[in-house]
Amino acid sequence: MPFNSADFDIRPMQPADFAAVRAICARVYLDEPPYTEEELAEHHALFPQGQLVASQRATGTVAGAHFTLRLRMADYHVDDSWDILTAKGSFADDDPVHGHTLYGADLFVSPDFQRHGLAHGLTDATRAIVVDERLWRMVGGSRLPGYSQVAATVSAEQYVAGVVAGVRIDPVLTVHLKDGWKVVRAVHGYMQHDPESMNWAAVIQWINPNCPPPEGMQL
Repeated sequence: MPFNSADFDIRPMQPADFAAVRAICARVYLDEPPYTEEELAEHHALFPQGQLVASQRATGTVAGAHFTLRLRMADYHVDDSWDILTAKGSFADDDPVHGHTLYGADLFVSPDFQRHGLAHGLTDATRAIVVDERLWRMVGGSRLPGYSQVAATVSAEQYVAGVVAGVRIDPVLTVHLKDGWKVVRAVHGYMQHDPESMNWAAVIQWINPNCPPPEGMQL
């Protein structure tokens, strides 16, 4: 279902949203502890315009969120884990001066509000940040929750290639591809506690067509 801006607002997260965001995290990530209020406050202080929530207009209920930070990717490797890229979830490595890449650290939607196009709406809003701040690209890591069902007979690289080709459907990666993301490669150990994905993920990116790559960087 396409995102309906008449029913939902996408706006910067505020401290009053922290409790609702934590509650959604607890429901979505059953194998991970939710963000603490202190972590959310730190994200908000470091890069407030990069922490977005979707809220239902009629009730004000927080329905989903997308958290981002700015990274100088030359300081990292494509195989680096989420913990490394987010400074263990603190976002302390956000670089407002040299950070040419918007890193999508987290995107989640409450089970009560799925199938409303909120992931698409939140992704479009973060693309607008990339354009407004003249960043080169947006990078993220896509979970592969369908991989565990075929891992005994198919490599992660083969699985991702099948999803990209459209011959397999993954509950998460397929949605990202429809949203305009492109796969860079499959990586192991991106998240440490994701049994559905067998700890595999796909590095994905969206390139800002109006901004050339920084010197020394390649697609």
